Amino acid sequence: MEEVIQAERAIDPPQAQTIAIPPAARPGDALDAIDTPSLILDLDAFEENLRTMQVLAERHGVALRPHAKAHKCPEIALRQIALGAAGICCQKVSEAVPFVAAGVRDILISNEVLGGAKLALLARLAKQAHMTVCADNPIAVEALSAMMVEHEASVGVLVELDIGQQRCGVQTPDEALALARLIRKLPNINFAGVQAYQGGVQHKRSLTQRQKASDKAARLIRQYLDAFAKADIECPVVSGGGTGTAAFDVASQVYTEIQAGTYAFMDTDYAGIDWGEALFFRHSLFLLGTVMSTPTSDRAIVDLGLKSTSAESGAPQLVGREGLRCVAVHDEHCILLASSRRNRPDVGTQLRLIPGHCDPTFNLHDSVVAMRGQHVEAVWPISARGLSR
Repeated sequence: MEEVIQAERAIDPPQAQTIAIPPAARPGDALDAIDTPSLILDLDAFEENLRTMQVLAERHGVALRPHAKAHKCPEIALRQIALGAAGICCQKVSEAVPFVAAGVRDILISNEVLGGAKLALLARLAKQAHMTVCADNPIAVEALSAMMVEHEASVGVLVELDIGQQRCGVQTPDEALALARLIRKLPNINFAGVQAYQGGVQHKRSLTQRQKASDKAARLIRQYLDAFAKADIECPVVSGGGTGTAAFDVASQVYTEIQAGTYAFMDTDYAGIDWGEALFFRHSLFLLGTVMSTPTSDRAIVDLGLKSTSAESGAPQLVGREGLRCVAVHDEHCILLASSRRNRPDVGTQLRLIPGHCDPTFNLHDSVVAMRGQHVEAVWPISARGLSR
């Protein structure tokens, strides 16, 4: 019996074949051939949005530095730069790596950076691209300088101002001046200007509210700029602004560049604000899902959920479907409620939905399917997804 057992153990179990997961779509595919759930981009609307914001910035002599945290996709960044964008913003150092690898050569890390691993990575990136980073305290500045010296690299530094965000940022002109002077003294870092960003005002519903908030921010920024001028410290860059206040920011005569991000795609949150006649952007980003179940006459279940779309800004909205709304978002399912049986889609129906918030939705996908009309033109990797260090 012992010999039999040993012989059986000597036989290797069958090895499972490696199965490659096919792509959700390939160039040339028709819309109805795309596997779901997928993130899709309407190229005609996307390109129109890019031109609209670029023209607005150029008309006022302000640089456009789009925020790549909105999409995390190098191909999108390269197209923005090709139209005239000065570079991009990234929010984290690791997020910048795929963009540098793709050939982006001017990146602002629009955030504070602290920690040896992050600073060492920043130094390596700074040898391949022009890197700028934000700071609001001496500890971060001193650590940044020390790491750049160690790696024989250099970076620009923007002093971050708190103009109402109540997050990061110095609180007074005196603090800003003291930090700028320290940056100018330390080796391998260069004082490049200031960051003055206030994200909350971008989403105020009223056009008048956003204009007042933008005007208030501009007045506060001028106080800082006046202090720099009196101290004879040149402040070449004033970076900030965003999609919701872009029309007012570019006309304020305080910003040298704006950091708009969502303008290229739009989402339900931005769709809910009053744009007036100042600007108009089309929805270009959609979730594509398939109805997988219709358990009742007024309910349909779609094969996408929280692992495909964020919901902190509300449930995704249906496109071109009257009497049908998303009432719940679960891990793998969206539950749709129809006002009547006539408005309920059948099993197998493809649906387009507008995400509530484009930034975290991009971060949930490996790729975005770029559509021209009803056919796939390209599939672009979202190479920086998950890079949050």
